Amino acid sequence: MGRIVVTGGSGKAGQFVIAELLKHGHMVLNLDLAPMDHPEVYTLKTDLADSGQVFNALSGQWSLREPFPEGLPPRPDAVVHLAGYARNMLVPDNETFRSNTQGTYNIIEAACKLGIRKIVLASSVTVYGVSFAQGDANFPSFPIHEDLDVNPTDTYAIAKLCNERIGRGFASRFNADIYSLRIGRVIEPEEYDGEIFYSYVHEPLLWKVHGWSYIDARDLGGMCEAALRTDGLGFQVFNATNDHITNLSPTREFLSKQFPHIPITRDLEEFEAPFSNAKIKSMLGFEEQHPWKKYFSKWEKKQKQMAV
Repeated sequence: MGRIVVTGGSGKAGQFVIAELLKHGHMVLNLDLAPMDHPEVYTLKTDLADSGQVFNALSGQWSLREPFPEGLPPRPDAVVHLAGYARNMLVPDNETFRSNTQGTYNIIEAACKLGIRKIVLASSVTVYGVSFAQGDANFPSFPIHEDLDVNPTDTYAIAKLCNERIGRGFASRFNADIYSLRIGRVIEPEEYDGEIFYSYVHEPLLWKVHGWSYIDARDLGGMCEAALRTDGLGFQVFNATNDHITNLSPTREFLSKQFPHIPITRDLEEFEAPFSNAKIKSMLGFEEQHPWKKYFSKWEKKQKQMAV
């Protein structure tokens, strides 16, 4: 059990991550501009682009009490940094870059200088350069793993890659563990029977941009918990995706048929996700709890209506 600061805990992924941390007995403080209605979690409205607010939030009280406990507030054991704009085109590009990089820099700097030696960062599979490419782009090989050279061209992914570099530098400077999770498309429980997952399964050619992979929001929480309990790895990057391809065909068969000129560099498990999560399973001990076939029910393809 520990005291964990989560940034962006009021968001889509953050609420599930916090629920998982609470389930494992952690105490959580949420730093967010939006409120979160949870009886066990206090939300402190914090502008992460303001370094003074970040330092103060990481060294302040954990909840509102009358009176406050005697002495200095306890230092957080770790920070899980999820906050930031979730994609391009929510705000102009320069604001996406400014906010997402400045907030991450401030969190990492403050945590390290306050003696917090475990930070989990939300990066993105968009850094592989396909999701928001200018036109159609291909992955260099399959499976897609963390050691591939990455050169994204869009603002959101470039900011995520900058944040990874910030984390790497501070981890070396302060001898900290900073683990960056390259998160896939986050799927909430109710989305398995929605349009997105129907399209994943029945219209797979549309979804190279997501690498025919996803992350269940609850399993993302499990990955964050696995990162918190694993020490001594320094700076690391992990694909944060579930085990299986979002397709009915075996992975090698599907990839070889659709992309015969893209090399497959190792043996693949029968339905292994193209975004490989082998590293996070082997190094952090992550075990998937929520495979998509456990929840998906729209197995029959819709009949297309003919124009009259």
